[in-house]
Amino acid sequence: MQRPLRAAALFAATLIVAGCATAPAARDGLSAAARDYVVLQMAIGEKEEGYIDAFYGDPALKAEGQELAARSDLPALAARVSALRGRVSGLQAEDPRRAAFLTAQLTAAATRLRMLGGEKLPFAAEAEGLFGVRPELKPLASYDPILARIEALVPGSGTLADRVEAYQNRFTIPRDKLEPVFRNAIAACRTATTENIALPPSERFDLAFVTGKSWSGYNYYLGDYKSRIEVNTDLPIRLNRAIDLGCHEGYPGHHVLNALLEERLVRGKGWVEFSVYPLFSPQSLLAEGSANYGIDLAFPGPRKARYEAAVLAPLAGLNAAEVGRYEQLGTLIQELAGSRNTISQQLLDGQIDDAQAIRLTQRYGLVSEARAKQSVAFTKQYRSYVINYTIGRDMVARDIERLPDTKARWQRMEQLLSEPTLPTDLQR
Repeated sequence: MQRPLRAAALFAATLIVAGCATAPAARDGLSAAARDYVVLQMAIGEKEEGYIDAFYGDPALKAEGQELAARSDLPALAARVSALRGRVSGLQAEDPRRAAFLTAQLTAAATRLRMLGGEKLPFAAEAEGLFGVRPELKPLASYDPILARIEALVPGSGTLADRVEAYQNRFTIPRDKLEPVFRNAIAACRTATTENIALPPSERFDLAFVTGKSWSGYNYYLGDYKSRIEVNTDLPIRLNRAIDLGCHEGYPGHHVLNALLEERLVRGKGWVEFSVYPLFSPQSLLAEGSANYGIDLAFPGPRKARYEAAVLAPLAGLNAAEVGRYEQLGTLIQELAGSRNTISQQLLDGQIDDAQAIRLTQRYGLVSEARAKQSVAFTKQYRSYVINYTIGRDMVARDIERLPDTKARWQRMEQLLSEPTLPTDLQR
């Protein structure tokens, strides 16, 4: 994966203004531990391409990380992680929530180093070690009643997956319409978000369409409140993905999360630990969970279908009259999402092979063989990361939907995105 660009000079200037880099009193506190944490994460990133999803911090910390990696093997880095975790534990009284975040992130780093060293962890143990949640998985048979409901919605001959695929293909966005449809959808997601969350005035994004990826969309946060949103066009893109990816990768998803963390924690508090984002960490459960739930928050109930029918379908040259049924089908398919975790667990734990995983993904994901292969390729690349999209989303949804009204729910979302939130905060 590509590494993001850095807004290093601006960040360094911010640290000087804040005084957090030079204050002698901070040398033995959490700020010093956080600095060492960044160096250590950057060193691990030198050992695994893609481990660092975003870094826009002081270039001197990156250089220190590179030097540390050059003179350290994996066991040496693991020892440093353990020592730093013990050091942070002794500093909890200074700021319990900040210390808890660093501890959880270091636990994930220790787990990832074990995996890089060749240790094979069971799916559930891996997920818990990396993302702070031990997944409870449903048997695949528990999804059969949902398949029966979809059968009634899409009758006909052939397999259910083939019928669903054929029906959804009627909503494929023509390639020459992708950019205007996506730009319109992202703008709508942004409007829904900025009506409820104040963003940095200079925040912005670039949009690109790419190929050759195992994912459908990706946000590369570049620092200075800027993102690069990439959309994979290896497979045909359907109408509902415009709003989904616009919210997930942009507003109120990954772009907003990173921009708020930079504004309020990195610059506002001088917390350098948030200038680096290690992908395999509890940060990702919140990032993916909030990004997926953000779709429902920005476009609740029938609002999404209404917008697609009134604006996006005509823009794409598609039949707006069928959008309601299309979204009804999409809602039912979403209830099958947890099956992906079960299939991934069986594959990664060696209970099934690739071919079986593809067949099960076709059956329970109701997708073509090509889409099933892409899904399995993602699982093999990112492993237990898949839980963040479903379990993470459900945890964020439960946390936010306990609140009585839309305003309170947006306020809670803003709080989750701009504070050092951990899965344990959601579990409470």
